[in-house]
Order: sequence, then structure tokens, then C-alpha cells
Amino acid sequence: MRTVNIFYVSVTGLLFFFFAGVDSIGVCYGDVGDNLPPAKDVVGLYLSKKIGAMRIYFPDHRALEALRGTNIGVIVDVANSDISTLATDASAAFGWVYANIVPFSNVAIRYIAVGNEIIPSDVAQFVLPAMHNIQNAINAAGLQNQIKVSTSVSTGVLGVSYPPSAGAFTSDALNFLQPIVGFLSSTGSPLLANIFPYFSYIGNPSQIAIEYALFTSPGPVVTDGQLQYQNLFDAILDAFYSALEKVGAGSVRVVVSESGWPSDGGQSASPERAQTYLQNLIEHVEKGTPKRPGNIEAYIFAMFDEDKKQPQGTENHYGIFHPNKQPKYNLNF
Repeated sequence: MRTVNIFYVSVTGLLFFFFAGVDSIGVCYGDVGDNLPPAKDVVGLYLSKKIGAMRIYFPDHRALEALRGTNIGVIVDVANSDISTLATDASAAFGWVYANIVPFSNVAIRYIAVGNEIIPSDVAQFVLPAMHNIQNAINAAGLQNQIKVSTSVSTGVLGVSYPPSAGAFTSDALNFLQPIVGFLSSTGSPLLANIFPYFSYIGNPSQIAIEYALFTSPGPVVTDGQLQYQNLFDAILDAFYSALEKVGAGSVRVVVSESGWPSDGGQSASPERAQTYLQNLIEHVEKGTPKRPGNIEAYIFAMFDEDKKQPQGTENHYGIFHPNKQPKYNLNF
């Protein structure tokens, strides 16, 4: 799942969406939609709005060409369908890196995400071998100090998330994650995690206050030992850190590779709530969590609505720009 949403604001004509000075925030480049602008124009939009980072869900050469020399930080995903081949054939992994990464040495690629939300699954067994093979190829290219290899997981890997200090991985996920986080620890790579308080809220609205989900609670809602939580985002992120600590990987950083709130298509999905969530997320990431103060690197989903995604629902309503590159929402920093 990917995310980002904000609300339709009409303010006498022009809408403004500024990312200036917010190095911790990126935006995912969702492109499963009609009438979207060419990659060169999209990268120009990132630059004009001072959006400092991008996630692409496959090695899109058009986007990578347009990113040359821009200093926009990039997460490049390995498509889920390619992972088994890259895991079982080291030469295929070298070919992937030398075709999709090495030619773009003047692109600020930060991470390679080996799969998106496939732990646990039938393909999960291939994630770590593919990570090793890609890492070896990155090392051979001399890019190991520039690019970190990881994988992106959903909050579904957490069997326990409340209170945050009790955070723990499910046994099914842990079978795959235990060696993966060992790899991340040894290479200094972060774990990529897609965190959506929206789904936690709609799954339990009688127990979770909307204010807690939207960063608008006037005071602490959850007390966990000496730590107090005023928003659900922090609680979920710290549950990930607690889960990592329990498996001896407390030094592994978590990068929030997707987050947002839908503006339509489902329960509690509205432009106003999406606007509120995104605005508050942007303001919050520089503060960190109760357990881990400091900057949070987070990626909002996504630049454009993706009307071709199936099944139809909230996934179609995360765009922050119209296809004509006009902003849909007003976010202030």
C-alpha cells in the first residue's frame, strides 16, 4: 500500500504546496493513472516545490534520467515479480544493478527496496537472498557507501503494537525478518516501513480517537512507562523500534517509506481529514518519537491519483497534484 492525501482547497485561484526546508519529507511517485505528465515534468514539479526525496516503485529509466544532477534523494524498488530471479541467480542481480543503478551514478539514490510488503508471503523466502546478491553487486560497483539495500514492510509484520514498548513481530514475519534485520544491522541500512494510522483507526474506531490518529490530540493519550504518546503515528513507529530491540537489532533505523490518509473511497476518508493528517505529519517529522527523538525520514504517497489501480477504493485517492500539475491541497510549513 502506498499513501498520501490531502484535501481540495480552493483559495481564490492559486493553491500552494511547499516542501521548502523539510529535508525529512519525500513523496512517492505513483504513476498508475491516466493523463499523467511525463517524468521530466514530474521531476521539475519536485524541484519547483522543493520536495527533497522520491520513491519510485520500479527502476523507471525515464524518471532516473530526469533526476540526474538534481540531488533529489531516491528510493528505487525492485519489482516484487523480479525478486525470485534476483535471489536465485547472482548474475541476474548484477545485471539488474548494472542496468538500473550504475548508469545513474549522478542520481542521489539512497536505498534499493527489495520488495514492497511481501513479508510474510510465498515470495518472502527470496527477499534476503536477493538483498545479498544486490548488495554484492552494489559492492562490486563501489556504491556501498552511497546506497543501502533494504526491504519495505507493512505494519502487518507487527503481532503486538500496544503499548509501543510491547511491540513485537509476528512469528510468521519473524522467520524472515530475523536474518533480514541482521543483514540491515551489519550493513548500516534502515528498515523501510509503511505506516498508516488510517488503517489502524478504521479497524478500531471505537477504541482509537480520530484526534489521536490525526495528530490533533490536545494532550497525551497513551502513557507507556515514562513515555507519553500524543499521536498514533509515533506509537506505531516506536512499536517497530521495540520489535527491533527484541530481536537484537535496536541499532537499525526505521525509514517511513509510505504514509498518508485517503481523501475518498472508504470509511473516514475525506479531504479535510487527509489535509489535517498530512499537514501535521510534515510538521511532526522533525521532532521524532518519544523513544527516538530527532528527524524521521518519511515519504508521503503520492504525487498523483492512480485511477487505474485495482480494486477501486481508497488506493485511487492519494494524489497531491492534478495531472495538469496544479496542487490539489494547501499545506503550509
